[in-house]
Amino acid sequence: MEKKDNVVEFETPLLRGETEIKSVELIKPTAGSLRGVRLADLCQSDVDSLLTVLPRITLPALTKAECNALDPVDLIALGGKVIGFLQSKSDDQTGRTA
Repeated sequence: MEKKDNVVEFETPLLRGETEIKSVELIKPTAGSLRGVRLADLCQSDVDSLLTVLPRITLPALTKAECNALDPVDLIALGGKVIGFLQSKSDDQTGRTA
């Protein structure tokens, strides 16, 4: 089974009723999903900015309350993915070649 690059497996799963959310997929944000957030703050992993954007770009869609309940390790993992979305392809410094 192929692992998706935009999926984050949670260290501490979230509970939604009786359902356990063990992972979420992040969708590349559009300008509309970034409204009300300063991009500089988001790039610096500002918690308030992440908590504003994450409910707009996660599948299943996390609620604001669920985002507030995230384990800090999981929040950092999600923040890393969000920052990756904001990096241009030409700025990718991973050294990967096609």
